[in-house]
Amino acid sequence: MLTRVILAAAVSLVIVLATGPVLIPLLQRLKFGQEVRDDGPRTHLKKQGTATMGGVMIILAVGISGFIFTTDLWETALLVLIMLGCGLLGLWDDFLIVVFRRPLGLRARAKIIGQLLIGILLAWGAYILGLGTTIAVPFTGLEIEAGFFYYIFIVVVLISAANAVNLTDGLDGLASGLMVVASIAYVVIAWMTGHHAAAVFAGALGGGCLGFLKYNYHPAQIFMGDTGSLALGGALAALAVITGTELVLLFLGGVFVLEVLSVIIQVISFQLTGKRVFKMSPLHHHFELSGWSEVRVVHFFWLMGLCFAIIGLLAL
Repeated sequence: MLTRVILAAAVSLVIVLATGPVLIPLLQRLKFGQEVRDDGPRTHLKKQGTATMGGVMIILAVGISGFIFTTDLWETALLVLIMLGCGLLGLWDDFLIVVFRRPLGLRARAKIIGQLLIGILLAWGAYILGLGTTIAVPFTGLEIEAGFFYYIFIVVVLISAANAVNLTDGLDGLASGLMVVASIAYVVIAWMTGHHAAAVFAGALGGGCLGFLKYNYHPAQIFMGDTGSLALGGALAALAVITGTELVLLFLGGVFVLEVLSVIIQVISFQLTGKRVFKMSPLHHHFELSGWSEVRVVHFFWLMGLCFAIIGLLAL
């Protein structure tokens, strides 16, 4: 079984490495470049025009590798379908940004509706697979029988995870590196919970993200775009649902949670007091504007991600 996980990671890694030299020049010729917002850090303006939509590479690699080495076709199908659904939603968003020059892409309402539908699909898949309706409480060993409300909870998990990874994807290599760590943790979790197909998928996910780092690490040759960040967030949510570790994901994905909280705190503080708690949100921009180099911020957040992953594993 371990061999399947390793092979899935290796094949996914190779596919991403092989598609990079083909896709990056193609995207550049098509002028599918990143639109950098004027209200971001000034140092990011030099990233204008960098190829985006690189998440396609990861989705393709993980999907192929996951199906080749799967031990349960239906479980893998659900995982890939959720990842693909979120990826297509992100691709639509990226397309509006780079082709129609709409810096904000999809309207927030349209994006949430799309995520809501994908969340319902994940809940339906969990029902079909007979995963049960209990919610495990980390560190306690307790399980709460949620009944029908569990399916609503699944939708919330999907929307939260997708947007959390999306917010975190703001520096070269940040989200992809954190996803490597989270994927390895989910290999262990899926193995421990007896979901071997999910372990294979998590291995493929980690391998794909590691391969993407070759092109996404500073200075990035390509960004994953919403195509990648939403797909990766969806994949995390699906892994959490299948392994019954939805609340553990709060610890395991602690960096993603902090990024979301920084935005929420910033908005509430500014609306109530007219003052900002952080120099800029999400949190990684605060560190940048505090004088940290982009690479230093990324490495520090990777280290935090590793610590949170360990806490997440202990939470089981």
